Amino acid sequence: MKDLPARRLLLVHAHPDDESINNGATMARYAAEGAHVTLVTCTLGEEGEVIPPALAHLAADRDDTLGPHRVGELAAAMKELGVTDHRFLGGPGRFRDSGMMGTEQNERPGAFWSTPVDEAAAPLVEIIREIRPQILVTYDPDGGYGHPDHIQAHRVATRATELAADPAYGTGAPHTIAKVYWNRAERSVVEEAFAHLRTTAPDAFPGIAAVDDVPGVVDGDEITAEIDGSAYAGAKTAAMRAHATQIAVADEGPFFALSNDLGQPLLTTECYQLVRGVSGAGAGAREDDLFAGVTEAKTATAPEAGAGTDAVRGPASGSASGAGPDSVSGPASASGAGA
Repeated sequence: MKDLPARRLLLVHAHPDDESINNGATMARYAAEGAHVTLVTCTLGEEGEVIPPALAHLAADRDDTLGPHRVGELAAAMKELGVTDHRFLGGPGRFRDSGMMGTEQNERPGAFWSTPVDEAAAPLVEIIREIRPQILVTYDPDGGYGHPDHIQAHRVATRATELAADPAYGTGAPHTIAKVYWNRAERSVVEEAFAHLRTTAPDAFPGIAAVDDVPGVVDGDEITAEIDGSAYAGAKTAAMRAHATQIAVADEGPFFALSNDLGQPLLTTECYQLVRGVSGAGAGAREDDLFAGVTEAKTATAPEAGAGTDAVRGPASGSASGAGPDSVSGPASASGAGA
């Protein structure tokens, strides 16, 4: 058995690169501070578009080898962030990238989107009961921008949170996650960052994206936590650059583009919305630490094999057959109490 650090953070993402864009600075900060950071990626991102022309042959409509290539990109990104526990849900390739909403890939056998929620949640329950995290981070019910795999990742993370706490479900000791957060970006901050892009690097990319192209943009009153990751800007930038098939990072300035060649800001202050649990900040104030208010007195134990990179877990037994609810009960109230 191996003792895990007192602070344990779990992030659930749809594809390799989502974690670095959304949470790279947060992950690097907590890893550097000694917290145990676990990343669970739900697919290999097989249906992604490929940016470098020299790697275009990897795409799904050609060699269909993009997924294995992105495994290597993710490993390189995690090295930059200092994260050693990164896994694929159910093992690498268990669930396939579903493509964009409305495409035929959505219903392909093995596609993540078409998998019953409880079936996909089962291996995540095992990880939760092994690592026993206090904090879980994932997307909102729309997945940030409506991608089917992002929506499904939200549903699976939410359902696994519920099942992991149920002593009647599966094997292993039940575990209740203290706080659940959704990824967010503050509209006014994003608007200011786009203005900076237009002023300082208007020609860095063929075009410039719009504010609403950024996933999870909301008004400031919906944001409950703000993590200053400025000290880890270099690590986040390097991690994003490691995802070279999906992200083009500007040579100068905190900007990047996806395969659409539309520039957008690279944010190192990362924002969140608490949707389950109690805020550790005062009424109306934002947390500056996701672990604020969480008791850290106890460590957790996990098998030695469980803490390795890309560890593979089989499904938990006793999986229920029905699909879980689409979201948690809702954002925490103004007093900080979650539903």
